[in-house]
Amino acid sequence: MTVASILKQKPNRLISVGEKDSLADVAAILTRENIGAVTVLDGQGEMVGIVSERDLVRQIAREGAGVLGNSVASVMTKSVVCCTPEDSIEGTMALMTERRFRHLPVRSQGRIIGMISIGDVVKRRVEDAEREAASLRDYIVRG
Repeated sequence: MTVASILKQKPNRLISVGEKDSLADVAAILTRENIGAVTVLDGQGEMVGIVSERDLVRQIAREGAGVLGNSVASVMTKSVVCCTPEDSIEGTMALMTERRFRHLPVRSQGRIIGMISIGDVVKRRVEDAEREAASLRDYIVRG
């Protein structure tokens, strides 16, 4: 199975913010959309970073709630690792675990087309394992 199979189960939209948006704006979007991270796009729609709940919490812990007025550019991760729709779920899970990513943008033909979370990946792996176990049970019963 591939990352594309996860994307098919998610809404076909990318939630993002701009570099100049405030951290308060990001917090509101994350809360409203019930998500853990957003991509940061420049004026041409190119991804220039990512901001997560973890980034916000750490910044508030360091400097206090006053940072919520700061721009996204001040805390975003600029060097973003991405996956592709063709990447395997197993490989993507290993990457996310090894690099301690909870969210991973998906890039296709140079454009960001979606975002997956470790929860999406684990859910898919569990579904695949359950399906395989059911197939094996059927095979054994039918002989």
